[in-house]
Amino acid sequence: MEHRTALITGAGSGMGRAIAEDLAGAGLRVALVGRDRGKLEDVVKGLGGEAAGRCRVEPCDVADRAAVAGMVERVLDDFGGVDILVCNAGINIPRRSLEELDPGDWDSLIATNLTGAFNLVHFVLPSMRRHKRGLIVQIASIAGIRASVLGGSAYSASKFGQNALAWCIGREEGKYGIRSTAIHPGEVETPILDRRPVPVSAERRAQILQPEDVAAAVRFLAELPARAHVPELVIKPTVDDFA
Repeated sequence: MEHRTALITGAGSGMGRAIAEDLAGAGLRVALVGRDRGKLEDVVKGLGGEAAGRCRVEPCDVADRAAVAGMVERVLDDFGGVDILVCNAGINIPRRSLEELDPGDWDSLIATNLTGAFNLVHFVLPSMRRHKRGLIVQIASIAGIRASVLGGSAYSASKFGQNALAWCIGREEGKYGIRSTAIHPGEVETPILDRRPVPVSAERRAQILQPEDVAAAVRFLAELPARAHVPELVIKPTVDDFA
C-alpha cells in the first residue's frame, strides 16, 4: 500500500472503528476522530502493540468548523500529511417522516452528515494538493442514491449531498492526483440502528452487513494503484434486493 497516513471520522464505533482498526493493522498512522474521547481511546487500547502506537486520538465534532480546522492542523503537523481521508461520521433521528420531522433535527443531521464532510474536505484538501496525491472516501448510503422512507427525508437528503460532494471532488481534484469515492452501504450492524423508530431484530442484524465488510471495501480502495479510480461503490447485504 502506497498510503502511509489516514484520518477517519466517527472512529469510536461501527464502521469508523472497523476502518481504523484495519488501516492501523496494515501499518498506517491513523488519526481517530470522534466526539467521545473515551470510545476513541478504547479503540486504540483494543489494537495494542505497534498498531496502537501508530494511532492518534482526536476528539472533535465535525459539525464545528473551527474545531475541525484545529484538529486537521494538529494531525498535519504530526503526520506531515493525510493520504486517506474517510468521512464516516453520521447520525440519524428517530422521528423521520416529513409529518414528524422537527426543523432542529433536520439542521443537526445536515450539519453532521453533510456539512461535517465538507468541513473535513475543506481543511484536508490543500495538503493533498501540495503532495499531489490522496484518497477521499465518503461513507454515504444506498439512501444517497435511492431516497429512502426507511432512512427518512433528512438522512436521504444529507446522503445525496454527500454523494454529490464526492463526485465534485473527483472531477475537480483529479488533476492533483486526488481520488474520490462514495461508498454506498446498505444496512450495516452499527449503533445507528438503535435510532430506528422500529427496533431491528437480532436475526436481521445477523443477516445485514457488518462493519468489517465496509472496512474491507475501504482497504480495497486504499490498495489500488494510483492509476485506478473507483468513483462509486455499492455494497449491500446479500439477502436484500437492489434491482
